[in-house]
Amino acid sequence: MGSTGTATDETAGERRQLINVAYRLLGSVTEAEDAVQDAYARWYGLPQSRREEILSPGAWLTTVTGRICLDRLGSARARRERYVGAWLPEPLPDRTEWDHPGGAGPTGPADPADQIVLDESVAMAFLVVLESMTPAERVAFVLHDVFRYPFAEIADVLGRTPAACKQLAASARRRVSVARAPVTATTTGQADVVRQVKEAWETKDVATLVGLLDPTAVMTADGGGMVGTVLRPVEGGARIAQYMVAIADKAPGLELLERSVNGVPGLVAQRAGVVMTVASFDVSEGRVTRIWAVRNPQKLRPWAREG
Repeated sequence: MGSTGTATDETAGERRQLINVAYRLLGSVTEAEDAVQDAYARWYGLPQSRREEILSPGAWLTTVTGRICLDRLGSARARRERYVGAWLPEPLPDRTEWDHPGGAGPTGPADPADQIVLDESVAMAFLVVLESMTPAERVAFVLHDVFRYPFAEIADVLGRTPAACKQLAASARRRVSVARAPVTATTTGQADVVRQVKEAWETKDVATLVGLLDPTAVMTADGGGMVGTVLRPVEGGARIAQYMVAIADKAPGLELLERSVNGVPGLVAQRAGVVMTVASFDVSEGRVTRIWAVRNPQKLRPWAREG
């Protein structure tokens, strides 16, 4: 191991990777940042002689971050049982769509959300499937299938044998297969459908909305008990269309924007420049099959706009 300065530089450079791992494990930007901060606190809490003995600080930090996330996933299940309504992962903006000359956008250059790579592994549909896994399955699957960590290293995180970790990842993979999570999606096709939904929503065209929604579509909203929204999923294209028009009637002045949500075409609803709702969509064969609407203000902090 090199000097202390070199070690510090090396560990500081791991933060982006750790944030990416932790967000996929926890589905929360805030909790991911807390987990990574905790891991760094443990690193700097080690005696200098111990730090110098560690050949790969990055691997050490990943292992510790993974263990912290594993613990938090276990406690999160209990917290979410007390959560008001449905719990959804925190949506992520694409900063490049907001920061442009003459336009205000989400603020905070040091925001950990800016460090998260927007790819298929953070699509809302994918994150929702991850929520169905046990904590151990999720850790094994994310570390191996998303980040390509070997099972020998994952075994250190989970405290199990590499063979057991391999079985956990396989079980998680089956959950993904059953849920038909879209690992890849035609972005252009989805953007077209989302644009049509936006136009029909703005004109309160129920018939067009019904045509754009799959008859078995499901809409889930997350208000966290802090803002008004449906507490249970709305099922059926016709019912969802009627609900969307009812929202438009009750919210005059609401502006809809086409924006990427977790790297996938979605919609953002704002009033007087304040983001009120971020909606993600799952599109199959030209129709919307799932809508996830996040309204909890605490989960919309990365979308906050400058005054």
